[in-house]
Amino acid sequence: MLIALWIVNGLLALAMLGGGVMKLTTPKAALAEKGMAWTEDFSAGTIKAIAALEVVGALGLILPLLTGILPILTPLAGTGLAIIMIGATVVHLRRREAFAPALVLALLGIASAVLGFLVVR
Repeated sequence: MLIALWIVNGLLALAMLGGGVMKLTTPKAALAEKGMAWTEDFSAGTIKAIAALEVVGALGLILPLLTGILPILTPLAGTGLAIIMIGATVVHLRRREAFAPALVLALLGIASAVLGFLVVR
C-alpha cells in the first residue's frame, strides 16, 4: 500500500504544485485570459489564498512521508486537497464549465487520504 500511496501522492502533488504556483505567479486578468473564467467570481486575494493552499497541500503530501517527521500530516494534506477540489468541482458545475479535471483531482485527494491513513496508522 505504501507504493500506491507514493504513486497517488506523486501525481496529486505534481498537479497541485503546478497549478498552485501558476496561480500564485500569474495576475488574475491573465488567468482569465488563459481560460480560467472561474476567476471572475473570486477576488485576487482569494485566488492567491487558494493557490497557496494548493502549494502547501502538495508539499504536505510528500515531505512528512519522505522525512518521517509527523507522517500523519500526509493524509491530512490529502483530505485538505480533496476538500479544495470538491469546492472547485462545485464552482465548475455551477458555472456550467468542464468539471472533470477538478473531480479527478478530488478523487485522487480522497484516495491519498484513505491510503495515507491506512499506511500511517
